[in-house]
Amino acid sequence: MRRGVDWRQGFLMWALLALLGIFILYPVARVLWVSLSDDQGRLTLLHFVNFFRRPLFREALWNSLLSGVLVVFFGSLIAVPLAYISARYEFRGKIALQTLSTLPLVIPPFVGAVALQMILGRSGMVNLLLMRWFDTTIPFMEGMTGVVLVQTLHYFPFIMLNTAVSLSNIEASLEEAAENMGCHGWRLFRRITLPLMLPGYIAGSLIAFIRVIDDLGTPLMLNYKNLLAAQAYLRITTIGIDDVDGYVICVVLVLLSLASLFGARKYLAIAEYATVQRGAPVSERLSGGKRVWILLFIGLALGVSLLPHIGIAVLSFAKIWSFSILPSIYTLDNYVEIFFRVPHFVKNTLLYTLIAAGLDVLLGAAIAFLLVRSRLRGRNLLDAIATLPLAIPGVVLAVGYIRVFHGWDFPGIGGPLTSSWIILVIAYTVRRLPYTVRASYAALQQVHVSLEEAAQNLGANRFKTYWKVTVPLIAGGLVAGGLIAFVTSCVELASTIMLVPRIEMGPISYGIYIYMQSPLGRSAGAALGVVAILLVGLGTYLTHRVFGERAGSAFRV
Repeated sequence: MRRGVDWRQGFLMWALLALLGIFILYPVARVLWVSLSDDQGRLTLLHFVNFFRRPLFREALWNSLLSGVLVVFFGSLIAVPLAYISARYEFRGKIALQTLSTLPLVIPPFVGAVALQMILGRSGMVNLLLMRWFDTTIPFMEGMTGVVLVQTLHYFPFIMLNTAVSLSNIEASLEEAAENMGCHGWRLFRRITLPLMLPGYIAGSLIAFIRVIDDLGTPLMLNYKNLLAAQAYLRITTIGIDDVDGYVICVVLVLLSLASLFGARKYLAIAEYATVQRGAPVSERLSGGKRVWILLFIGLALGVSLLPHIGIAVLSFAKIWSFSILPSIYTLDNYVEIFFRVPHFVKNTLLYTLIAAGLDVLLGAAIAFLLVRSRLRGRNLLDAIATLPLAIPGVVLAVGYIRVFHGWDFPGIGGPLTSSWIILVIAYTVRRLPYTVRASYAALQQVHVSLEEAAQNLGANRFKTYWKVTVPLIAGGLVAGGLIAFVTSCVELASTIMLVPRIEMGPISYGIYIYMQSPLGRSAGAALGVVAILLVGLGTYLTHRVFGERAGSAFRV
């Protein structure tokens, strides 16, 4: 019996390795090979040398790094105080703070970019008021300033969530001992609290940094192209699939993501951050002047971070909103447009993302089972490949798929895989696989193996045991992972705009991008954005209902 189990497990693992190799490793390897080979197929670094010789590419590289650093810096100014307030103080409205501070993750950044244009743009609400009152304007949304502003308001919750968890896990006696020795205020925070919360802070900053480098929609919506992701997209879509510079930029994007992960891991390995035990979180009740100042900061931070939500909601009901503080005419025609005239955007989104989430659940459960329950050689490789999409920008994966599958006539399609909507399902499945693997892995670790052994002792075979005993016990993790995959796939743009075969096959994110290219279509695009927000919000709510208090950790995969 043991041999049969090992044989079946081995077959499953090699089948998964082959599947992930085809749809993850091979496309990325093809991108790498094109960037490292000449016309005769010989290895060369000439393309990378030419990359650094081009002023445009050097500027795009510098801007990408700078934007990532600036978003982490400005995001930290909002996130760290909010995390500290959430973890260390008790006050009325604390739950509201924790809820509202995560809402920026619900709205897609490229949707927020359009909303902020209407509020903070050159002819937006704020600048019109400034011109009326002070005869001046402020270029909030011009160039990279606008990109950094939008990304900061969208990605700071990653820093806040991870930092808050680290703060909650700090043993209270350490800070109490420092206070007894005369260390208070800023010195206590700098010498004791800050070093102990670094793992969470660095993890959140790393996620934000990688997301900024990967973000393609925001620069495109704001018409700022001097960034690596935007340059890779433009090279492949305008010059052609054989443009080597596009592949070199893709490799640089992957190297930046991997270098960030490696650097953060090395930095955290320098010191020991573990405590002997987890003490109860220290909570101070707010009162007096401190309460007033903290509540003012919370109001200001949340007010600014929720501007995109307000802007996109107002725009979705606007018929005319141009050079005016608020729309001149309101209408429901925008929702009639997206639900009755072009309903395929919403229908396609539900079809693609639900199929992708279902596939992710199946693959995640199988991979997690092999990682936790088997002792097969190669399972660590399987884990590494399944996690790799976290470090692969969407534009890189899309370029790899175009390179590999554009000339491959897939059976049953009657043409290349890139001519069918199936390519979008595959891309969403691969991009979100790490979420379901981690969620399933965490759930399976909490199921003791003795429960499965008891079922087998009663005569159940390995498959029946897994289906009747294990799956029901890890159902919460499977559903949570699937919901996270669904939520994040609903607003995936980077790979979507490169892989959509035809406009009628486009999902919501593609529809928003198309509508937003014209001022006359922005209101309909905003209505689609509201639908996307509702889908993501519903998925987020259900994830919290299913996963309970562990939902936050699931989103920090």
